[in-house]
Amino acid sequence: MLDDFMMRALLAGLAVALATGPLGCFVVWRRMAYFGDATSHAAILGVALALGFQISIFVGTLVVALLMAMVVSVMAGRGWAMDTTLGVLAHSALAFGLVAVSFLPAVRVDLTAYLFGDILAVSRMDLAIIVAGSVLVLGLILWRWSALLTATLNEDLAHASGLSPARERMVLTLSLAVVVAVALKIVGALLIAAMLIVPAAAARNLARTPEVMALCAVAIGGVSVWGGLQLSLWQDTPSGPSIVVVAALIFALFTFAAALVQKRPGR
Repeated sequence: MLDDFMMRALLAGLAVALATGPLGCFVVWRRMAYFGDATSHAAILGVALALGFQISIFVGTLVVALLMAMVVSVMAGRGWAMDTTLGVLAHSALAFGLVAVSFLPAVRVDLTAYLFGDILAVSRMDLAIIVAGSVLVLGLILWRWSALLTATLNEDLAHASGLSPARERMVLTLSLAVVVAVALKIVGALLIAAMLIVPAAAARNLARTPEVMALCAVAIGGVSVWGGLQLSLWQDTPSGPSIVVVAALIFALFTFAAALVQKRPGR
């Protein structure tokens, strides 16, 4: 079964959707969209460093994404104006990564695959890493779900409950870095944030509880992966962007449907 490249691609995409669903909900609730952008853009710098030091691409992207996420988390905890700061960090990290790659003449690398993903090229080893990383993130979120939710809703309430908002923020930071590292192969650095945000934003139109929203986000992410692969096969379009396109169409459909329901008489 795993000899079929489409089956490997589908399993890898579903594994990532399993992690990005609940994690994306926290990104939406905490308004951390630019946080995801900064971390994912830093992955390109990680690719350049990994190639330069001849280490695993996964290790390089994980280390740099984790460093970027920790820097952003610390700055957020100190009350920095995050919109401008994150914009500077995100685009600077991407630019440094692209420039760093140009200093590696001995290494031939197609950055398009890292920018926009190449899910159809997922190998058995890639699949094992993606599944392991996604399961790790999902387990971490499930373990800390109640604490993360409390810290997200009200930090004062979290303190009163004996929780540390800084620690819960670090859990999200670690989870986000791992997701960026494992999803780079699938949707690429420029589209990772979309896979975090779009399914969760679409699920918000369907759910009345955080748990249901997380489950719906996982389901929407999975459908987006399957639909994007089908679209890629049918129209010969790039797989990573096709997945995000399907997710965006689902978001538009659910948002339009929710708007119609709200306009019905008696509501």
